Parts: sequence; structure tokens; C-alpha cells
Amino acid sequence: MKLYYDFHIHSCLSPCGDADNTPNNIVNMALVKGLHVIALSDHNTGKNCPAAIAVGKKNGLIVLPAMELTTSEDIHILCLFEKYEDLQKLESHIQRTRLRIRNKPEIFGKQLILNENDEVIGEEEDLLIVSSGVSVEEVAALVSGFGGIAVPAHIDKQANGLVGVLGAFDYNLGFQLIECTAGSGVKLPQITDSDAHYLWDIAEAEHFIEAETCSAHGVFEALKKMCRQGE
Repeated sequence: MKLYYDFHIHSCLSPCGDADNTPNNIVNMALVKGLHVIALSDHNTGKNCPAAIAVGKKNGLIVLPAMELTTSEDIHILCLFEKYEDLQKLESHIQRTRLRIRNKPEIFGKQLILNENDEVIGEEEDLLIVSSGVSVEEVAALVSGFGGIAVPAHIDKQANGLVGVLGAFDYNLGFQLIECTAGSGVKLPQITDSDAHYLWDIAEAEHFIEAETCSAHGVFEALKKMCRQGE
């Protein structure tokens, strides 16, 4: 079955994410746009994923847990998971390695953790848009080891894109899937996402994957199948 997706959406936990990007608002906007599945992918954290997953279940939208990890080289890697527990393992790992710089909300924006009722239950004090301490050479294997899929994000962008930072795509890094909005010349399967920081930027029902079931497991299996095609 065709499932329309957007696997790269930021919530108000990302300092660059709009305050209106709450779990309920994100899920409802995705439904308005006609999507079947999204992934919540904040910078270097997944702490708003449980709320978004819960809201998605109530409203018939699949929400994958995810994270946009920043490597030591300042390259953004979209890390997709089927289960939040696996994402937590990655977050625990980078908690020990990422830079510790106190956030300045008046400059970078607040980093709010919400529950499924969009109530504030916490705030990240350390700035999230910093290096995770994980190098681009090790990130694919690291994420895979925790049960996830590492996808170089927006590689057609100069800022924080793998090609823009390194100057070329290195197939030896172990990636099997890329994120790109247009033809990149990279000979790997690709997904196309919005990288939405505002509700109105969430993707329309344009890009889809073929999955056997309309479930988190079905979607993740479809993504793994795409990865195998890139081997």
C-alpha cells in the first residue's frame, strides 16, 4: 500500500523549531496534509517522541521516533527507528559525548519537552544544536547497532549536508539511504522530506513508500527494504 510520509519534522524541543510545533499541532497538520506517517526528528534528542507517538495513535497517524544527529564534522544525519526504546539507547550514548553548552533561549529559542496534552513537562538546558561527538565515519554503524537507520540529511544543501561539508559523497561511510529534495547524483535510494521547523512547512501528500502494513513495523520494514536495494 502507498503511505505518504514526511520523516523530518522538528518540534518545539529543537531550539530552531517554532513554539507552535507541539505534538498535537504536528500530528493534526500532518493529517490535514494527507500524510499517513511522519517522524519527529529533533536535534540530538528524541524526548518529544513519546508524546507525538501517543497523539498519533489516538488520531490514526503513524509516528516514527527519530533524531537529527549532528556529527563532529557538523553534518546532519537523520536517525530513524521503529521503537522509541532503541532511539533512547542512541540518545543515552550521545549524552555522554555531545558538547555541553548552556542554551540561551533569548538567542536560540526555548527547548521545551511536552506531554501528549501539549503541556510543558521539562526544558533542555544544554543547547541541542551542537556536535554529538559522533564522527561521520562511525555514525552509520552506531545507529544500525541500536536498531536504527542512519540517513544523511538534506545532502543537496550546502549547510550541514554531507556533500556540502565533505565535498563529495563517500560510499565507504556505510550509508544505504539518503535524504534529498532533487536528483543528487548519489547512487542510493532516497527519501524526500520537509525538514519542517514550522507547521506550514510539513510536506504535502506527494512522496510515498510502499509498505505491506500501515504500521510502524510495516513502514520500518519498507525503509529497510529500500536500504537493501542500495547495497
